[in-house]
Amino acid sequence: MIADVKVLLEEAKAGKYAVGAFNTINLETTRAIIETASELSSPVIVQVTEKTFDYAGARAIFHLIKNIAEFYAKDIPVGIHLDHGKSFEVVERAMDIGFGSVMYDGSRKEYVDNCMMTKKIVDIAHSRGIAVQAELGNVPYLGEMQMENIKWEEYMTDPDQAEAFVKETGIDTLAVAIGNAHGFFRERSEPDYERLSAVAKRVSIPLVLHGASDWHNGRITEVIERGISCFNVDTAIRLAFIGGLREGLLSQDEADLRKVLATGKEYTKSAIKEKILAFGSAGKA
Repeated sequence: MIADVKVLLEEAKAGKYAVGAFNTINLETTRAIIETASELSSPVIVQVTEKTFDYAGARAIFHLIKNIAEFYAKDIPVGIHLDHGKSFEVVERAMDIGFGSVMYDGSRKEYVDNCMMTKKIVDIAHSRGIAVQAELGNVPYLGEMQMENIKWEEYMTDPDQAEAFVKETGIDTLAVAIGNAHGFFRERSEPDYERLSAVAKRVSIPLVLHGASDWHNGRITEVIERGISCFNVDTAIRLAFIGGLREGLLSQDEADLRKVLATGKEYTKSAIKEKILAFGSAGKA
């Protein structure tokens, strides 16, 4: 069933667990996400980026997720979310299509510009019953900046600024930067746990962590205890899917593409299961 992302994360915050927000690009990864959540009786968020809009078709991928959730997971809360919308036009397009939750990522902009555009989007989204996530601080990408000698203090979320940003914009969830990084960018040697606690004390909304696909249980447990209610997961399941495809192609003399893709789906399900169990959301549906 389709669920309100804001409600899912507020319940996670109250229950001291986290919901996984898993990126999809196609039928197989969508089914892997929702089937695994169903098997573990876990709430889940399925999300797409604007690059996936271009690849799969924005309306096509939205209705694929919606139909699978409504027809094959009637008892499991499934939120549908736009991940990292970088412009007003992309966010507006997602809202028009029917997304119940959108992220506007103005984290690369100056604070004033990020705040102004986020507030504009929040006003429109809330008038339509749509939740908004924003990012403050900077979660780096490989290729966007040099990994060597990065001055992490310049990229992490400032707790006082976070408090002001939430009040000024009215956002529903906040993505924070505590030394985490997207994809294969080398993270800070140790997350800034105290910074996370300071942010959590200053804002009352759920906090989201991006770029933690490779985190192990110790770190996951620590940040959930300190205020994280949602983890974005992309790289881990992409690697799992590609690994499954490789295995299927190399181990089988197979001309049926459905069987090869099914191997990728099963590998992806294993990776998602590991994450859901680590996040503590199993049995919370």
